[in-house]
Order: sequence, then structure tokens, then C-alpha cells
Amino acid sequence: MKKLNTVFLAVAALVLFSNAVTAQEYRFDPPWNTPPESEVQFTVPGVDNVPDLFGDINDPQLVVFFAGNQFMVIDELIAAFKKEHPQYQRVFAETLPPGILAKQIATGSIVIGNLRITLKPDVYTAGKSRIDQTPEWFSKTSLYARNKLAILVQKGNPKKVNGLKDLGNKTLRISMPNPDFEGIGKRIEEAYVKAGGEQLKTAVMETKLKDKTTFLTQIHHRQSPMRILYDQSDAAPVWYSEAHYQQMIGHPVAMIEIPEKENIHAQYIAGQLKNAPHPQAAKDFMDFLVSPQANAIYKKFGFDLP
Repeated sequence: MKKLNTVFLAVAALVLFSNAVTAQEYRFDPPWNTPPESEVQFTVPGVDNVPDLFGDINDPQLVVFFAGNQFMVIDELIAAFKKEHPQYQRVFAETLPPGILAKQIATGSIVIGNLRITLKPDVYTAGKSRIDQTPEWFSKTSLYARNKLAILVQKGNPKKVNGLKDLGNKTLRISMPNPDFEGIGKRIEEAYVKAGGEQLKTAVMETKLKDKTTFLTQIHHRQSPMRILYDQSDAAPVWYSEAHYQQMIGHPVAMIEIPEKENIHAQYIAGQLKNAPHPQAAKDFMDFLVSPQANAIYKKFGFDLP
């Protein structure tokens, strides 16, 4: 009997250890936002986790496609909009890379895992260059926020990263947005040229890519922070607001600011779709986005005002 108890305790300890390892393995996983209320919550880290789809996908009264790096404002922004306009309580939002959202608009659908989404957006927000590519889509556009670049590193900055030039270091592991998927990638390339000329850009985007010390993301606003947090990368050029947010929620990271002469600035433009399924809701949301209330929310999360 004593031997059986010993075996039982050993098995129990092994199960507890296994659970602890699992929890540790996924301790920084998104979603970092607060999920909607429901009697059934079933988010499984690493398995069933959809952090960039928000709200009511069934019969929405407003559909907004946000450039993904705005995911952190969604909770407060949509709550404030619903309070200001209580007639709209079913709102659906996506925060995927703007290039992917543009393809979704152009083709009419997207598949994530086993889920196919065919909702048409009322409002699409992205960087100015992306919006400028399809002016025929919009009945109205508005500038509502700005941003700049920063470098995200592990807490304490163990690799002593001081600026963009350091990202050319042969041994430094970089998490870099793929310019083919994400507009920020091309803007970071501009900053590399500002900081270290074409030589720095080539080092990060070609030499280090071949050496596998540059990792290209497909959805940097999720992958880059997680790669830093899980010690898979040493540094990640990101939008300032993204590094600011990771510090806000207490993750063990640090931000390296980039001097003005090497930095670039982004303009966030909202476009009301000409074929918006909910034109009045689209107009009301466009007006809300440029209101002092929305400005204050964006400022809180590290964005610059228009």
C-alpha cells in the first residue's frame, strides 16, 4: 500500500509539473485584450486562440477593418463608441495586417483556420500609402492618428541594443516585419537606410536573412512581442505604440527609442467604403474616430495625434 501511495504521489507530481510547464510555455500568449462576456469561454493557448477577431460576427451593425497594430485600442474605443451611439451594440472588428485586409476586401472573403469570413467592412483603416493605393474604394477618408518606430528588446536590454545600426550585428537575432505582408516592413527599411545606408538594409534584409538571424513575421504585432518574450529574438523594430503597450500590460520588455533623424512617421487614415453595408453606422464611426474622445484613447496607448 505504501508503495502504491508513493507511485500515486509521483504521478500526481508529474501531472502538476506538466501543467506548470504548459502554463509557463504559453504565459505570454495573446489575446491580450479583454474578451467579450459569455457564459462559455473556451480560449486554449496555442490551440484555439483568435486574438485579431473582435466582437459580434453574427448580424453586426458595424464592421471595421483596422490595421492590426491598433489591436490594443479596440476594447476602449469600441466601448466608447457604443456608449456614444447606443443604437450600435453589435460591432465586429478585425485587426489583421493591412495588406491582408486589403486582399480580403478585394476578394470578398478570408479563411482563418477553419473559419471563412465573408463580411464586408463599413470602414477600413490603414497607413496613408495603403489607402492611397485604392482611392476608388472610399466615399470619404480622414486622418485620425500618427505613429513612429521604436525597438522592442527584452527587459534589461541584455544585448545592449542602442539603435538601428546595432540590428546589423551578425549575431543579434532580429524579428522583422515582412514587407510583402506588412506596410511597416517597408517603413523600417526606410529607417535602416536613414540610420546606416543601404549597407544596413542589406545586412538585415539579405545577409542576416540567409544566416537565419533575421526572422520575417507575417503578423508582427503578435509575433514580434512573443518572439522577444520567449527569447526567440533579441530585438524587434515595431511601432512605438506596440512597445508602449507591452510595457503597459507589465510584460518583461524594454523600449529603445529611435532618434528623430533616423525615424519615420506614419499617418493612419480611415476610409468609409462606398459600398458599406451599414452607411449610417460607417459615417457615425468615421466622425467618432476624429473626436476628442477617440483622440484621448489613441494617445493613452502611445499614438500621436493628427
